[in-house]
Amino acid sequence: MASNSILLKNGVALIHDANDHVVPTKTSILIEHGKIAKIAQEIAVPEGVEVLDCTNKILSPGFVDTHRHGWQTQLKGRHANQQLLEYMVHGFLQSVQFSPEDVFYGQLAGMLESIAAGTTTVVDHAHITRSPDHVKLAIAANVSAGIRSVFCYAPMMFATKFNPLTFHENPFEDWVMRTFDELADSAPFGDGRVKLGFAFDLWFLPAEMISGIFAQVKAKGIKTITCHGNTALGLNIMQPLTNFGLLNESIIISHGGALAEADAQLLKAAGAFVSSTPSTELQMAMHGPYCFDAAYKDGGVTGNSIGLQDNAALGVDCHACNAGSIIAEAKLGLQSARNQYNEYYLKQDKVPSSLPESLSVEAAFNLATVKGAEATNMRNEIGRIAEGYKADLVVFDAMSPSMVGAAQHDPVAAIILHSSPADIDTVIIDGIVRKKDGKLLPVRVDESAKRAVGKDVLDWTSISKEIVTSREKMQKDMDMIDFGEAYASLIKLFQVDETKLVV
Repeated sequence: MASNSILLKNGVALIHDANDHVVPTKTSILIEHGKIAKIAQEIAVPEGVEVLDCTNKILSPGFVDTHRHGWQTQLKGRHANQQLLEYMVHGFLQSVQFSPEDVFYGQLAGMLESIAAGTTTVVDHAHITRSPDHVKLAIAANVSAGIRSVFCYAPMMFATKFNPLTFHENPFEDWVMRTFDELADSAPFGDGRVKLGFAFDLWFLPAEMISGIFAQVKAKGIKTITCHGNTALGLNIMQPLTNFGLLNESIIISHGGALAEADAQLLKAAGAFVSSTPSTELQMAMHGPYCFDAAYKDGGVTGNSIGLQDNAALGVDCHACNAGSIIAEAKLGLQSARNQYNEYYLKQDKVPSSLPESLSVEAAFNLATVKGAEATNMRNEIGRIAEGYKADLVVFDAMSPSMVGAAQHDPVAAIILHSSPADIDTVIIDGIVRKKDGKLLPVRVDESAKRAVGKDVLDWTSISKEIVTSREKMQKDMDMIDFGEAYASLIKLFQVDETKLVV
């Protein structure tokens, strides 16, 4: 549903002050041409403006997901009890099953899941670069969904077959960076909502080759570069970033891994960010989220607080492994950090009498909003409710069974600790309503995907049916795979010290 002008009338808006404290304010918000035009208690209704009555509603900034693999919807449910290396075999390497059309529907469903959960901006580490068509249909899916995103183009080593597990011999065939150049010259997409970024994890390549790749990326003016920082596979990501002169404000390191305090100081000085993804990090032995300083008070992985909360944001990572909600990640990360903080004192036979401000619900809310905006270098466009900012807004039902009472006492606590996607009534991105009355609205298929998709408009029912059909097709092929052989091959490829593996 599109509208040039919308008035959100008589809601409680969560407005950040100059110190990033959230001030719940009963007010109205006028949206014009995709931006917040006016915030005031009384706004005269201009002619032709759609009015949404927000009495008993909370108006929040849209949430920002700074690390996501959007294509993986058809893989959901299979990683519930898996560690990282198992996920690599059963998840990441299964991109071999995805046709370009499968990617379109997987990506579209993943982005719509995000929107339904209140996410309005996603940094997509798009490691589905199997062909130009795979990439282009993934971008078309983001455009069709209507989400704001940074599509981080990811050259990759991908599997070509199983039994034996075989990889494509050249991750940089001529088409790979030629397609990147073509996309960079055409970006942004979707009326500016979808920007092009870059993702890279192939640090084993020759140094001169890596230098040439990033010279090409920088020449195209790319503002967001992301890479995995998990060290469970033996890489200290700070070394190559520093050695190649890449560590600056454009960098988002997902997971962090076992960052030392010296690494944290380098990262902060450069203005780079870490994207913490609590669900996968806590499950898959990635050292846990680094987004709350107090969790590491004299007792964390490094022995000291690494001090990254000011340079941290949140991500979902794999919605194939967990729910695609940044609010859920904020809650899990916060409660995990509180546990670490409390355990430190309990082990000393002491009892903490209060929680530090850095472990407040407001701190978690800020990681999901203003800090996400900073990580994406869009701090002056998104992440807060302010005049002149993009109209990316989430409307919560303050009278829902889970939020009533909490919403009236502390709206931020109600969102972080009590809400679910079911409590989100309306989601607006770029001034366009994408979810209304608790339901996703139909999407218009991007022109570039219409030939592959064969439809102009898709509703959620038809999208979900395509996902089920696609998943069933893939499962038949997966049933033929000897996953034990594939796992053993991956262990050898990554040169994992098998004596360290706990069975």
